[in-house]
Amino acid sequence: MAQLAIAAFATTLSMSAFAGDNPGEGPNPFTDCGIGAALFPDTHWAAVSSNVIWDIGTTAVTSATMSPQTCSGKKVKTAMFVRDHQQQLAEQFARGQGEHAVAALEMFNCAAPQRQQTMVQVRAAVGSVVTAPGFSAQPQLQQAGQMFNAIEKATATCSAAA
Repeated sequence: MAQLAIAAFATTLSMSAFAGDNPGEGPNPFTDCGIGAALFPDTHWAAVSSNVIWDIGTTAVTSATMSPQTCSGKKVKTAMFVRDHQQQLAEQFARGQGEHAVAALEMFNCAAPQRQQTMVQVRAAVGSVVTAPGFSAQPQLQQAGQMFNAIEKATATCSAAA
């Protein structure tokens, strides 16, 4: 019961504590951050409930205050896409084509005119990751995280142009 009261109070707080000087600026820690936002990006009540149940919202609030950029629902969805399609992405980036590879580039804000050059960069980056010693022995989630980071880094110029 105390956890619910804390959550209710926290959701009524001014967002200035999370985003600087302007109230309402920045992510809402209970709907846009934490495990709740990852699991329920379009259902705010479920995101709030999940965050409160998980750890009284501590992770969500910490994310909002320390690294609000990680609260982006788009980044979470992209990471989940990489996790769910890791094998297809590795194969398609190795070939330099494929619908999963194109979808990933789109999710990393890479427009059609930039894709061919970016595909070459991502192919090299992902190739380095998946052929690294010990990669195949790592847990699947760790592999997906490394792949995500490689794609994100290789598409940085693409994203900057968007």
